Amino acid sequence: MLWSRSFIPTLKESPQEAETISHRLMLRAGLVRLLMAGVYSYLPLGLKVLTNIERIIREELDKRGANEVLLPALQPQELWIKTGRDKEIGEVMIRFVDRRGRRLCLGPTHEEVITDLVKNYLNSYKQLPIILYQIQTKFRDEIRPRFGLVRACEFIMKDAYSFDQDEEGLEKSYQLMHQAYVSIFRRCGLDFLTVEADPGVMGGKVSHEFMVPAKDGEDVILVCPRCKLSRGYQEDKPQQSCPKCGINLEKNNAIEIGHIFKLGTKYSQALEVSFIDPQGRQRPVIMGCYGIGVSRLIPAIIEQHHDSEGIIWPKEISPYKVIILALDVMDKKIMELSFRLHKELEDTSIETLFDDRNESAGVKFKDADLLGIMLQIVVGKEYLKNGNIELRIRETKEKILEKKENVIARIKKILYG
Repeated sequence: MLWSRSFIPTLKESPQEAETISHRLMLRAGLVRLLMAGVYSYLPLGLKVLTNIERIIREELDKRGANEVLLPALQPQELWIKTGRDKEIGEVMIRFVDRRGRRLCLGPTHEEVITDLVKNYLNSYKQLPIILYQIQTKFRDEIRPRFGLVRACEFIMKDAYSFDQDEEGLEKSYQLMHQAYVSIFRRCGLDFLTVEADPGVMGGKVSHEFMVPAKDGEDVILVCPRCKLSRGYQEDKPQQSCPKCGINLEKNNAIEIGHIFKLGTKYSQALEVSFIDPQGRQRPVIMGCYGIGVSRLIPAIIEQHHDSEGIIWPKEISPYKVIILALDVMDKKIMELSFRLHKELEDTSIETLFDDRNESAGVKFKDADLLGIMLQIVVGKEYLKNGNIELRIRETKEKILEKKENVIARIKKILYG
């Protein structure tokens, strides 16, 4: 992709509304733009990052036998009334009446809808277990949207739901999804902790949160500095010591990126979802639910992967793998080689951004560092003088000189080993 044909509106200064480092960098790097409080537009680079995260999620869930669906954002309030959650969620739910007089809401989550869907399919234990998931926009009327995508009114979530015939089956599904989450977050380059949590309005008796330690995180957790045992923090309780190490747990700010729940029969009983077991008895299906804040992963990744110059994307998340910096667009030799490298990289399926703008070298280097693309290819005076191409690794700032005939092979080795 040529920068001159792209929509990458970078900013030199941080906008006043930016509250955290991830929020500032997302705005400065042209990933998102604010439409109104808690609502953001994703620009091309932000959408590419989001797509990469969604691809990782789909790959990890699909190989564990989960099936993707897409459920309606418009939901009848009557389903929520049946489970009692219309009152529990309260004013956070965006509700309205359509021209037919139907009482509707914009889905803040989809437990009721997925349960109602499976109700019309499920008859026998032979159809179990089932795991369904979706990646979809959710809506919540947050009283105080903040931290950019961390606490938004419109956000993207991956929500999955398991249906089993007994507690043993639920435990297997729960552990399967736990393993999937570990793989997803590791592939996203995140250092994360798993914390036992309160199920809250979701219901059930067991739940775990996946938390990313971050300086500007909105949540607080207690962590053992030695063994990393983690638990939620409650202000009304004194700081506790680690049951394994005997030393005091430390308070850490964190961003919640995922939450998994053993729901049991809360929704299946309320919505009358049952199956016939091997003995011919009718029993309520046992459920679990599993959420990932897909859009929230972007700021979480940036919080852990940045420096004073900008973002440093992990390899699988980076919107492009390579950026070519042509330092003098008026020089024919520089531009000819830059275009050739761009074509060769694209032909080998290495996504490449070619900065072909008529800007100074300083501007190009600053923007390249801000965007955080993992590998920079510099075509400038060194090439004209000695025939060498300079490769810069964004994370380590390592500089490598390579002859032009060997540069593609060297790039592949850096990217893929």
